[in-house]
Amino acid sequence: MVARRAVGAAKKAGDASAEDDGRARVDRAKRTLGERGPVWWNDGAPDFNRHMARNTPYADWLAALGTNDIA
Repeated sequence: MVARRAVGAAKKAGDASAEDDGRARVDRAKRTLGERGPVWWNDGAPDFNRHMARNTPYADWLAALGTNDIA
Protein backbone atom coordinates (compact mmCIF):
# COMPACT_ATOMS: atom_id res chain seq x y z
CA MET A 1 0.00 0.00 0.00
CA VAL A 2 2.94 2.33 0.53
CA ALA A 3 3.82 2.02 -3.14
CA ARG A 4 0.22 2.63 -4.21
CA ARG A 5 0.06 5.74 -2.05
CA ALA A 6 3.32 6.90 -3.65
CA VAL A 7 1.73 6.56 -7.09
CA GLY A 8 -1.25 8.63 -5.97
CA ALA A 9 0.93 11.34 -4.43
CA ALA A 10 3.09 11.51 -7.55
CA LYS A 11 0.03 11.81 -9.79
CA LYS A 12 -1.36 14.56 -7.60
CA ALA A 13 1.99 16.38 -7.72
CA GLY A 14 2.33 15.86 -11.49
CA ASP A 15 5.68 14.10 -11.03
CA ALA A 16 5.85 11.54 -13.87
CA SER A 17 9.23 10.18 -12.77
CA ALA A 18 8.02 9.49 -9.23
CA GLU A 19 4.83 7.98 -10.62
CA ASP A 20 6.85 5.59 -12.81
CA ASP A 21 8.98 4.65 -9.79
CA GLY A 22 5.87 4.03 -7.69
CA ARG A 23 4.29 1.90 -10.40
CA ALA A 24 7.48 -0.18 -10.64
CA ARG A 25 7.34 -0.69 -6.86
CA VAL A 26 3.69 -1.76 -7.08
CA ASP A 27 4.56 -4.21 -9.85
CA ARG A 28 7.44 -5.69 -7.81
CA ALA A 29 5.15 -6.14 -4.80
CA LYS A 30 2.43 -7.81 -6.86
CA ARG A 31 4.95 -10.17 -8.47
CA THR A 32 6.38 -11.04 -5.05
CA LEU A 33 2.87 -11.82 -3.79
CA GLY A 34 2.16 -13.98 -6.85
CA GLU A 35 -0.54 -11.67 -8.19
CA ARG A 36 1.38 -11.08 -11.43
CA GLY A 37 3.76 -13.12 -13.49
CA PRO A 38 3.70 -16.76 -14.44
CA VAL A 39 1.09 -19.03 -12.95
CA TRP A 40 2.56 -20.78 -9.93
CA TRP A 41 -0.18 -23.36 -9.42
CA ASN A 42 -1.64 -26.06 -11.57
CA ASP A 43 -4.76 -27.67 -10.20
CA GLY A 44 -6.06 -28.68 -13.63
CA ALA A 45 -9.16 -26.49 -13.34
CA PRO A 46 -10.00 -24.31 -16.34
CA ASP A 47 -9.18 -20.64 -15.93
CA PHE A 48 -12.23 -18.41 -16.30
CA ASN A 49 -10.37 -15.25 -15.41
CA ARG A 50 -11.34 -12.36 -17.68
CA HIS A 51 -14.62 -14.04 -18.63
CA MET A 52 -18.03 -12.70 -17.73
CA ALA A 53 -19.64 -15.05 -15.22
CA ARG A 54 -22.68 -15.43 -17.47
CA ASN A 55 -20.41 -17.02 -20.09
CA THR A 56 -18.94 -19.62 -17.74
CA PRO A 57 -20.17 -22.64 -15.79
CA TYR A 58 -21.05 -20.12 -13.04
CA ALA A 59 -23.93 -18.68 -15.10
CA ASP A 60 -26.65 -20.52 -13.17
CA TRP A 61 -25.16 -19.43 -9.84
CA LEU A 62 -25.06 -15.81 -11.05
CA ALA A 63 -28.67 -15.95 -12.26
CA ALA A 64 -29.79 -17.37 -8.91
CA LEU A 65 -28.29 -14.41 -7.07
CA GLY A 66 -30.81 -11.95 -8.44
CA THR A 67 -30.13 -8.32 -9.22
CA ASN A 68 -30.21 -7.14 -5.58
CA ASP A 69 -27.23 -9.36 -4.70
CA ILE A 70 -24.89 -8.03 -7.40
CA ALA A 71 -22.81 -5.03 -6.45
